[in-house]
Amino acid sequence: MPPLVGLVGKANVGKSTFFAAATLKPVEIANFPFTTIKANRGVGYLRTPCVCKELNVKDQPNNSACVDGVRLVPIDLIDTPGLIRGAHEGKGLGNQFLDEVRRADALIVVCDAAGSTDEGGVSCAPGTHDPLDDIKLFEEEFDAWINAIVSKDWERPARTAEMKHEEIWKHIDEKLSGLGITRNHIQTACEKAKLNPFKGAQWTREDRARFSTELRKASKPLIVAANKADKDFAAENIEKIRAAGYKVVPTCAEAELALRRAAEAGLIKYTPGDEDFTILHPEKLNPNQLKALESIREKVFKRYGGTGMQNAINEAFFRLLDMIVVFPVEDADKLTDGKGRVLPDCFLVPYGTTARGFAGVVHTDLAKSFLFAVDARTKRRLGEAQVLKDKDVIQIVAAKTR
Repeated sequence: MPPLVGLVGKANVGKSTFFAAATLKPVEIANFPFTTIKANRGVGYLRTPCVCKELNVKDQPNNSACVDGVRLVPIDLIDTPGLIRGAHEGKGLGNQFLDEVRRADALIVVCDAAGSTDEGGVSCAPGTHDPLDDIKLFEEEFDAWINAIVSKDWERPARTAEMKHEEIWKHIDEKLSGLGITRNHIQTACEKAKLNPFKGAQWTREDRARFSTELRKASKPLIVAANKADKDFAAENIEKIRAAGYKVVPTCAEAELALRRAAEAGLIKYTPGDEDFTILHPEKLNPNQLKALESIREKVFKRYGGTGMQNAINEAFFRLLDMIVVFPVEDADKLTDGKGRVLPDCFLVPYGTTARGFAGVVHTDLAKSFLFAVDARTKRRLGEAQVLKDKDVIQIVAAKTR
């Protein structure tokens, strides 16, 4: 299954605008809490340099897009309902929210960097609410939800593991698998929480709470999208969030959505992640529209170098999930597939993927009949255990099957 990144946070901070801008999928957007009452799932894009310019070829993308040497690789995003305090107890849309979040592999916590929405998601004067509280609210609610699942019927598996002198993960991994939590996550959480995995029956309530927090950190890594970064009070709040130890990307979802729609209409030239945009047809824009675009350039691009949207998505996949992009070809000399297309496909795979593992991503039969791979740059033969690198161009050689 391809990785899934979730957009989370309290109501009315711009999650749906972020999602709409990233996917251009129509969703309900309004300035009041709980606009999103069920999760929206859509396709966004990673931005990464294409190898076509380096290899001096004209590519023919098939499963992705190439715009002026920039590959846009499809990825899955999910926009979840707004979170309120008490969500882990089912308050608001809590149960639905947490049930959607469990499917994500990494999270982008969207907050109102301007502090212009209170804890309940109601608009307030900019600077009167601390967005750091909203990030902590999400963590506390999600941790409490995981802890409730961990603690339910804890004594039986914990005592069984201790009696058999086995680690606790062998007895709770099945219960937690539905949350996307693996044995490795459980082992990591034990280490981070400084808990003996062989003595689960002796863990206190506080131990289990600490363990649950580390489980969330291991299985659902997060970054913060400090949205509305162009508003008053945002800059100081962004620095405050960074000082608290969070990875922060300033974002302006409304600006990105406006640019994406203008680009789709052919009014401007803009690719997500660009550091500027070009107005193509000023005669088709009224004075207010031109003024709005110039305001975006002044308040967003000159201040932050872009809307930050693409940076946030890229950070989630390339940093949090440690993914790389690999290009498969059938002819390492011509860089073509079986239909003669040049560099048609690229795949997002985890760092550490081997040549045989990548063959299985391209097609399951290729992994079964794998003989070796060829690095298209060096023409060097690669064995099945060779770990691939970002931007590798790989030919898979497999035995012929009937």
